[in-house]
Amino acid sequence: MSGFVSFVSAGPGDPELLTVKGAARLREADVVLYDDLASGAILDLARPGANLVAVGKRAGRPSTKQQHVNRLLVDYAATGVRVVRLKSGDAGIFGRLEEEIETLRAAAIGYEIIPGVTSACVAAAEAGIPLTRRYTSRRVQFVTGADVTGELPANLNWAALADPEATTVVYMGRRTFPDLAAKLIAHGLAANTPALFAESLGRPDERLVRTTIAELAAQLARGGAATTAAVIVFGALAEADPSC
Repeated sequence: MSGFVSFVSAGPGDPELLTVKGAARLREADVVLYDDLASGAILDLARPGANLVAVGKRAGRPSTKQQHVNRLLVDYAATGVRVVRLKSGDAGIFGRLEEEIETLRAAAIGYEIIPGVTSACVAAAEAGIPLTRRYTSRRVQFVTGADVTGELPANLNWAALADPEATTVVYMGRRTFPDLAAKLIAHGLAANTPALFAESLGRPDERLVRTTIAELAAQLARGGAATTAAVIVFGALAEADPSC
């Protein structure tokens, strides 16, 4: 008899931002396969005696290969146990969720996806701003700053990303943001467009920096951040109409 896999979205790392449903699955799990950014205090919610297995992937560091993670999901579930795959942020946003559920489907193993709080929402909330504004930002777009090679993707929609009336959130863009910002400016986005840099969200060393896209690019080009847990938000920071 096959087990069952629950993809639990851990949010940014603060246990209080984990959903009630996600916490319940952790308390029920026999095995928890967790990412680096979904560890720490959140794992304290796991059932005593549960098998906790680290499968995190971090840029520039020794990491668990995705194929190995896929294999572990199938191997554990095939023994009939309840498995939680604990992913940081929201599992469905740049979290390699598709590869893992395709593996489970091929093995005829049941699963569920429990959504969570993505870094974009946390960054905006911590900064005290909305992600949308009635007159100045009517669209939110999420984009990855790195392709499978770690470089800036070549096929981004620059016209959409350079739209000053959109809020753009860049995930995994700390290293490539200087190049991204240069291309945005070349496609018409003002160099002084407001930007928010956020890292270590939900953790004691959380850092938020309000700046502009040009200045942020210059800071990051100088190596101004040490972690990969970074989100850049711009567009919604523009001055809002007083009637909003």
